[in-house]
Amino acid sequence: MNQRTYDPVPPAKVAFLGLGVMGYPMAGHLKRAGHDVTVYNRTAAKADQWAAEYGGRSAPTPRQAAHGASMVFACVGNDDDLRSVLLGEHGAFAGMSPDAVFVDHTTASAEVARESYRHARQQGLHFLDAPVSGGQAGAVNGALTVMVGGDEPVVERVRPAAMAFSKAYTRIGDSGAGQLAKMVNQICIAGLVQGLSEGVNFGLAAGLDMKLVLDVIGKGAAQSWQMDNRGKTMVDDRFDFGFAVDWMRKDLGLCLAESRRNGAPLPVTALVDQFYGDVQALGGGRNDTSSLIRRLRRRTG
Repeated sequence: MNQRTYDPVPPAKVAFLGLGVMGYPMAGHLKRAGHDVTVYNRTAAKADQWAAEYGGRSAPTPRQAAHGASMVFACVGNDDDLRSVLLGEHGAFAGMSPDAVFVDHTTASAEVARESYRHARQQGLHFLDAPVSGGQAGAVNGALTVMVGGDEPVVERVRPAAMAFSKAYTRIGDSGAGQLAKMVNQICIAGLVQGLSEGVNFGLAAGLDMKLVLDVIGKGAAQSWQMDNRGKTMVDDRFDFGFAVDWMRKDLGLCLAESRRNGAPLPVTALVDQFYGDVQALGGGRNDTSSLIRRLRRRTG
C-alpha cells in the first residue's frame, strides 16, 4: 500500500466487515489513521492475515467485530451478503451499541439500503449507504469517491473517519440516494467503455498508431478517465487487473432493475450489459471492464 498522510482525528473504535480487494486496504487506512480496528471476513484466514499485517484484531462473527464499535464499515458483495452481515443472531446489528453507525460501502440496491435503514432505526442504530467509486487503485491509495445516503448529522459524524480512505465524501440525499448515485456512475461508465472500445478497435482496423491517437485526442473533448487509464491497455490487449466484468454485470443489473421501477429508459446500458454477457461467455468474467473491446476484435481480426 502506498504511504499517505492522514488528517489528525480523534481515534475511534471501529469495525470493518468484508476484506475483498476494496475492503482490505480501506480497513488498513482506518488503522493507519489511528483508529482501533476489528475486522471480520467470511474467510477467517483473510481476517487473520489483515490483523497480522496491520496490527488490528479479527473476530469470528460480524456481531463480535461490531461489539463496542461506534462505527461499523462494510464492503461485501451484494444485497444478500449485506443482509447476512447485518441481521440475525450473529449479525452486526445484534452486537452494536445504541446510537452506533453502520456504514455500507457495498454497491447494492437502493431497496436494501432503505430496508437496512429502517431496521437500524427500529433498534436505535444508524445506517448509511455509501457506495464508492475509484476501483481497487482508489482503495489502495486512499482516494475513493464516496456517495452517501442517510441522515445528515450521521453523515457528518462519520466523515472524519471515512476520509482516511477517501478523497471525496459527499451526502447525496436521504437513505438510498447513495446507491442511486452509484447507479448513475455505472450507467455513465458503461457507455464510455463501449464508445472507447469501438474507437480503439476502429483505429486499429484502420492501421493507426492508436497510442499516439489516444495521446492526441486525450487532450481534447474526448478525454475521460477511461481513456486516460484504460485506452492504452486496451491497445495492448491487457485486462488482468481492475474492476471485473462479473462485478459490472451485477451493478448494471441493479441499474436496469431500478430503471424498471422509476420508468427511466436505459437502452444503451441494456445493450452494453448484453455485450458484457458476451465477454463472460468468452471466459472473461474476471477481466477488467475494458475487456469489452475483445468482442469487437473477434469480429475484425
